[in-house]
Amino acid sequence: MPKTNATILIIDDDEDILLSAKLLLKKHYTNIITRDTPKELNQILSSESVDVIILDMNYRIGFNDGKEGMYWLKHILSVKPEMVVILMTAYGEVELAVDSIKLGAFDFILKPWTNEKFLATIQAGLQLSKSKHKVALLESAKQVLEKNIDQKFGPIIGSSDAMNEVMRVVDKVSVTEANILILGENGTGKQHLAREIHRRSSLKNGPFVHVDLGALSESLFESELFGHKKGAFTDAHEDKPGRFELAEDGTLFLDEIGNLPYNLQSKLLTVLQDRKVSRLGEGIERPFNARLLFATNAPLHEWVEEGKFRQDLMFRINTVEIEIPPLRERPGDINDFVLHFLKIFKEKYHKSHLSIEQKALELLNTHSWPGNVREIQHTIERGVIMSDGQEIRGSDFNLITETSVSGKDVEKFDNLNLHDIEKMLVEKALSKHEGNISKAAKELGLTRAALYRRLEKFNL
Repeated sequence: MPKTNATILIIDDDEDILLSAKLLLKKHYTNIITRDTPKELNQILSSESVDVIILDMNYRIGFNDGKEGMYWLKHILSVKPEMVVILMTAYGEVELAVDSIKLGAFDFILKPWTNEKFLATIQAGLQLSKSKHKVALLESAKQVLEKNIDQKFGPIIGSSDAMNEVMRVVDKVSVTEANILILGENGTGKQHLAREIHRRSSLKNGPFVHVDLGALSESLFESELFGHKKGAFTDAHEDKPGRFELAEDGTLFLDEIGNLPYNLQSKLLTVLQDRKVSRLGEGIERPFNARLLFATNAPLHEWVEEGKFRQDLMFRINTVEIEIPPLRERPGDINDFVLHFLKIFKEKYHKSHLSIEQKALELLNTHSWPGNVREIQHTIERGVIMSDGQEIRGSDFNLITETSVSGKDVEKFDNLNLHDIEKMLVEKALSKHEGNISKAAKELGLTRAALYRRLEKFNL
């Protein structure tokens, strides 16, 4: 039987106790450290990754009141609160040992011990130590993730009447547990708003789990959302929780809900109704507790009438509906976004001196922004990168304005670069159909997926 990878520290002033304990434990664990005094504790804890400490309660000859053990227990836990400490004591000190548990000791071992009891206590302490270590790592990862999320997404931008109305609704619904459907064109910031709702909710300390349903194939749908049992399919090498379980006591954001195939909509509806999930290949129903947010740029209400989207699922997901208006309907917010992204990219590219010339700013304010906020972001970044002087000029943005593409056909477009012509056609289609991806894709003779790839390609 292989040894468990663990470091056990034993401190006792009786050499026979140290030898007996080490001979027993080294058969089961990889690293056993023994000391006859606790005076080296600080040095050991700073140089070794100790999992469990076994600590005697008395070290001075003629003193059996256990005060030394209690002192060192308090010291260890003040230095490393997560440390698992097991005390060794004689029969007459059981009451004192019980008091030590109240102070934070994990357990105590009576001397003389039975090997079975001794090993069982150590193993239980080791399991707790590993669990505490894992929780600490997860908490650290969570803090880093939350910090990165705040840096990436930042505050909600926009002070127009339209955005003020959106935020008024957000204020009301964030504190509830209602299912929310966020509508808006591509690039309007639906995920950003979902994160803001989570940040303002009572579940803000829980996870925010984002799932792009448009990127999930039918074969991965159940596995990703509901989890799977080891052996459920060829590549299921271990048990895996789904996104519903991972979002426990937090928020689950199902993005691009309109892309969910009709045959899978009923499976999602059942889960939403029962508030339970069953992992693929497993018959156990697992209840989940997560706030549910949904988003799409698809015309769901039209699709319900056309039979493309289940009406009962629609009723389930949109207890409250929030629509983010496109930028062309709130031009007063354009400058806010320009200044926001300019500050970010000046810092990123070490061009703190840059400003935007007045003509360039006027150009930005007259552009229709079919790609909405995402297009502004990429445009400002491009302008900062391409600028050579003290000011960013309009040509640095490389914007194709409505005026420059107002001809009736491509023959009137002076620049015959294929990349620019294709980008122009995509922008025209988006503008014509007011950001509706499905209609724009149909107009261009593309699938939705193909149009999404071009939006990414052209930074729209």
